[in-house]
Amino acid sequence: MSDFEERIVGALRVRIDRTLCVGFGDCVTEAPEAFVLDDTGTAVFVNPEEVERDRLLRACDVCPVDAITVWDEAGGQIVPGSL
Repeated sequence: MSDFEERIVGALRVRIDRTLCVGFGDCVTEAPEAFVLDDTGTAVFVNPEEVERDRLLRACDVCPVDAITVWDEAGGQIVPGSL
């Protein structure tokens, strides 16, 4: 498996950096439809497109180690950072 997992969700590009994720699971708590922890304790996508944009962004932003990055449709980084 790659060090990165990436999805396009609506107009957002969401990337999980598997090398940074330490399995706190805050993203799973915030949006269990979008993320789960795999058998190594690392966040992976489930169905992020099923989560409304604001809650998906919040789930990405709560990562305490900034393992999830989100860019908007113009390519500007919005998570971590400007929420």
